[in-house]
Amino acid sequence: MVIGIVKEIKESEYRVAATPSAVVEFVKKGHKVLIQHDAGIGSGFSDEDYVEAGAEISNSADEVWTKADMIYKVKEIFPEEFHYLRDDLIVFTYIHSNAHREQTNALMSSGCTSIAYEDVSDDKGEWPLLSPMSELAGKGGFLAALHFAQTINGGSGKLLANVCGVAAPMVTIIGCGHSGVGACELASAFGNRVNVLDINYDAMKQVKAEMPANVNFMFSNRTNLLNCLKETDVLINCILWPKTRKDHLVNREDLKLMKKGAMIIDVACDDEGAIETCRSTCHKDPIYYEEGIMHYCVDNIPSAFAQTASTTLCNATLPFALEMANKGVVQALKEDKHLRRGLTTYKGKLTLEETAKKLDIEYTDAQTIL
Repeated sequence: MVIGIVKEIKESEYRVAATPSAVVEFVKKGHKVLIQHDAGIGSGFSDEDYVEAGAEISNSADEVWTKADMIYKVKEIFPEEFHYLRDDLIVFTYIHSNAHREQTNALMSSGCTSIAYEDVSDDKGEWPLLSPMSELAGKGGFLAALHFAQTINGGSGKLLANVCGVAAPMVTIIGCGHSGVGACELASAFGNRVNVLDINYDAMKQVKAEMPANVNFMFSNRTNLLNCLKETDVLINCILWPKTRKDHLVNREDLKLMKKGAMIIDVACDDEGAIETCRSTCHKDPIYYEEGIMHYCVDNIPSAFAQTASTTLCNATLPFALEMANKGVVQALKEDKHLRRGLTTYKGKLTLEETAKKLDIEYTDAQTIL
């Protein structure tokens, strides 16, 4: 199989899907890797590194898209790339189909086989191709709060740390998953008072055993949330809101309860998702204000730490990419229920039920169509 690695075109996206060590694994199995010139440079991997690993370098995205059997990338497909899609192409990347109707339509109309990292499951009911980025996003979200809390960056001027002589700031984290724990590790290490809200008692109990005494774990209900909002300096949302829900956890009106100078960091970046006032932003224009509250909603936080992010993402996705390359995509999908869970479109049909409900598009069961 020819594996194509293209340079990401999303604003401020420096990650790359395959590291040089991944190329070695593909080549070892008899596959060909074609990588666009400088695709890995933002993550610290040069063309020479890829050539040494056994890849071929192409000077154009056009050649990679045209010659590849599988496009292995990081971010969703952009309108400039739609014309490359074709019925015999496999696309393996983050897709977020429910948030990008135009992209979903393009994937369907092309007839290609698209598989979304974020929807591949595991035996624990978790999302193993999302979790490496979730931890980075959670930690990066807290670091963003540190940055934008500074007076010179438009913030309140409050250092998010325990400083002798002043009260320690309060950080409220919604969600006790990978991103929530990542944010909690840094926020608590800096000496902040940290509240973590979740509905999973067992998850909170497990994490509590690993965290210092300045972290408080609370059941996520309306009363606890509103009480936290009144006192918090930074609210960090780390939960993915179900694609089919129309309501919100934090409503616009709730922001009026927050202190002057407080900020919201939405790691999940679901537009009008858990937090009604959140909409995706980018690294070059990361913040905006609603109801006087600063919002930071960058939807690719891990790109700021591109080498770490590319390496951890590739470690997670490579076994599935190899599975498809070695067995063929249809056989791999038939045999692996977790990979099949991530199948988004196949032969012009939408095979992801949540997106079908959200966008009101006909749903086709993946196992049946395969």
